[in-house]
Amino acid sequence: MSETAIPDRRSDPVPEHDTTVIWADPQRHAAFMRWLGEVAPGHGLDPASVRLASADASFRRYLRIDGAGETRIIMDAPPDKENCEPFVHVADLMAAAGLRVPQVLAWDRNHGFLLLSDLGRQTMLQAIDRDHAQANLGLYLGAVDALVDWQRSSRPGVLPDYDEALLQRELGLFPQWYLQQHRGVMPDTRMLDTLASTFAQIVRENLSWPGVYVHRDFMPRNLMMPPPGDGTAGAHPVLGVLDFQDAVFGPITYDIASLMRDAFLSWDEEFVLDVTIRYWEKARAANLPVGADFGAFYRGVEWMGLQRHLKVAGIFARLTLRDGKPQYLADTPRFIQYIRATAARYRELKPLLRLVDQVEGIEERSGFAYGRM
Repeated sequence: MSETAIPDRRSDPVPEHDTTVIWADPQRHAAFMRWLGEVAPGHGLDPASVRLASADASFRRYLRIDGAGETRIIMDAPPDKENCEPFVHVADLMAAAGLRVPQVLAWDRNHGFLLLSDLGRQTMLQAIDRDHAQANLGLYLGAVDALVDWQRSSRPGVLPDYDEALLQRELGLFPQWYLQQHRGVMPDTRMLDTLASTFAQIVRENLSWPGVYVHRDFMPRNLMMPPPGDGTAGAHPVLGVLDFQDAVFGPITYDIASLMRDAFLSWDEEFVLDVTIRYWEKARAANLPVGADFGAFYRGVEWMGLQRHLKVAGIFARLTLRDGKPQYLADTPRFIQYIRATAARYRELKPLLRLVDQVEGIEERSGFAYGRM
């Protein structure tokens, strides 16, 4: 999840009884109907079948429409609030890399309407067996396949750089929104010094890793299951990829960290290690810059995950307090658990652990486990 974006731009499907499309702006509705009238004949669309496809926490929403024997997706993205250019650009990059992504069939740049191919209704998250980690290995290896293909296609200068300024700006969301606004903690000088020192170490560690294309939200909620009986490569499903418009060129540790340290579910470290090792081996075989020492790579993944979790804790607090979306804070304990687990593992991060424990009212204890929520 990016600094400016909310998580899950395309989230859980809307219940069948709640698919009515409501237009708050009559002028935008009129513009949509004009555009739909223009594109419908060429794509065999039934304008009367338009319904809401997914709930959305941003200004972007998705509609579903029936076509000639198949459904299509319409992205409704007001151009004064959402920029569709990155979506179209990254979709082209991913398609060229061999990934299964929505195909842009028509695009009204002036009004922010896009007609897309439909990747289906079931996300990887919905298909996961939460009680039996190993039962999901094939799904995760399908995700690894897509990730390696995406990274192999990387070229510098094509996507924005995930640089020091952006990393620091994202980390700043934690004290601003989680500590001050959510927890009501006004950091004193000592706490600010701890945060500044820790953030500098995190940024330095993360930027020490070579750059590749980074999705920034590569997790099961943004991966789509293939149609029944289709989309397999050997034993692994060929997963569709969504929510990629915030892609950047940055540390190779990022996307595997977000895949295995998910915003909405957690796994025991044994499973996390298993999939991460398999990714590392596949990435090495593809000549990706993951290094020859898995221990060093795993440290990099943990530190990259720490940066992400500090950022997302701030984003989730902001979604609640500024945007009136309190459902996201329900997952905050998961991020605090991730943060504490990583901070407890590394001596350099112990000051951060003490800070978080102080804020959360937790007494530090020995034998701290990675933990599953």
